[in-house]
Amino acid sequence: MHHLILLFFLSLSTIVEAQQVGDLFKAMPPELLPGVSEGNKTMLLVDSGKTTVPYPLGEIVKEAYGNDYLRLQTSKIGTLQLKLLPVSEDSVVLCLIKTVCGNVCDSHISFYTSEWKKLGKEAFLPTISAEIFLNSSQKKSKNDKYAVSLPDIYPISATFNETGTDLTLTFHYKERLSEEQIQQLEPLLKGDSVVLTWKNGSFR
Repeated sequence: MHHLILLFFLSLSTIVEAQQVGDLFKAMPPELLPGVSEGNKTMLLVDSGKTTVPYPLGEIVKEAYGNDYLRLQTSKIGTLQLKLLPVSEDSVVLCLIKTVCGNVCDSHISFYTSEWKKLGKEAFLPTISAEIFLNSSQKKSKNDKYAVSLPDIYPISATFNETGTDLTLTFHYKERLSEEQIQQLEPLLKGDSVVLTWKNGSFR
């Protein structure tokens, strides 16, 4: 029922078949990328190569650009990714990922309609926490109590594949733990990263 309501909401805005991420980037609300004028957005999208324009934090650099994907470096430690994801034959959602990399990288993921109306991410994305990296077959081990304390503590970064819809999540736990703690945790993990696949309008 939740997905039916969501599809109805998305259908309120007509999605033209040839709509590309560049068109939607130019219409992005200023509060999502403060200080970048419409003219600067247009300059960034002049061609598919690397392009740089002035920005309040220094420079903004286009690192990747295609029909459905855009990646910008917004500062020395910040990046922005914008991806078009199909929900049905005639509608899409926009996935916006803002990542900040200080001592460690951490991403914030949000979703919008093609008219930049914010959508609840729970309809498109499973809960993102340390739990998603744990190997379920190892959860009953003696270190299980330690693993349970992980959610909402350690940063997780998210990256799109430029040519597909897979979303790679990377768990940055080593930067926050001692060698002893890392040795306790690693047997419980599936790996440092997991890949979520976009299928039937949501990530699995």
